[in-house]
Amino acid sequence: MIADSIRGSTVGITGGTGSFGSTMVEHLLTRGVATVNILSRDEAKQDDMRRRFDDPRLRFFLGDVRDYESVAASFLNTDFVFHAAALKQVPSCEFFPLQAVKTNVVGSHNVVEAAGAAGVRSVVLLSTDKAVDPVNAMGMSKALMEKTAQAFARNNPRSKTTVSVTRYGNVMYSRGSVIPLFVRQLQLGQPLTVTEPTMTRFLMSLSESVDLVEHAFLRAEPGDLFVRRAPAATLDVLARAVASLLGVSDPVTKVSGGQGERRRSRRLHVPEHQPAGRRCNHVAATHSAGGPESRFGRGSVMRSLGRQSEGPGAGDVAVSDPCRLAIETRSGQFWVNRR
Repeated sequence: MIADSIRGSTVGITGGTGSFGSTMVEHLLTRGVATVNILSRDEAKQDDMRRRFDDPRLRFFLGDVRDYESVAASFLNTDFVFHAAALKQVPSCEFFPLQAVKTNVVGSHNVVEAAGAAGVRSVVLLSTDKAVDPVNAMGMSKALMEKTAQAFARNNPRSKTTVSVTRYGNVMYSRGSVIPLFVRQLQLGQPLTVTEPTMTRFLMSLSESVDLVEHAFLRAEPGDLFVRRAPAATLDVLARAVASLLGVSDPVTKVSGGQGERRRSRRLHVPEHQPAGRRCNHVAATHSAGGPESRFGRGSVMRSLGRQSEGPGAGDVAVSDPCRLAIETRSGQFWVNRR
């Protein structure tokens, strides 16, 4: 049913040449979409992607989400939009916070407004758990991005465009994530650099992340925010799990420190814990990545690294009221809370 709804449609992806965007492109092509419009500012990556896929359904637009006109041009006659373009590196945003605002806040505003003007059916914006009680510029800009999406829903109740948000933890093996760094260091025989060994992070595979986007495309209501269950691990456990996969039993680690990093990740703001709407049969999943190996040991990390996603289950239920929070529970359903 979901595949049939996507089939034959035109999908726009901002930041489509990145690891997340290109994974989404590959996923959509298997769903029988008519066209995928890819907006990015990197012509070299566009050329590489054009050669790699060699698919006439791909259309490339050179531009930047900071420029409204280039965004609007890529959204003409588009049914769905996935907004993945962002400044995602915490240290970069700490040194250049205004650039984070221009891309993650102003750029996201351009995406939402252009999609609304073009009559796009559904827009999904990619957020992060760093937007929860943010302590760094990247997280703060992403928190404002979430507010931008919800403000559009509140201010345009009659709009034909549904704007929603998916909030993730760390997407494993995405560009700029720590796993490719660990792999490269292990292959070169270098120590594994970790910001802080006991630092905890929520983990999700690229394929699982893509599944949630498609789920939001088709089932979201205006202003919805989707938070999917994800296991947590310390950086020490993650480093040792990656090393084990590459045949290194006792890797050497080096504490590197980091600009603007928090010790423990959280997926929900404190007010989001309090139920204000209806509730599903089971309580919500753990919201703070606090207990390391007891929740997600090295063996679990290894299984997750090698696991293929099966996609959203039949129990996934989208939220029906504007600006509500949908948190996936252990049952596969969503705990619902008004924003």
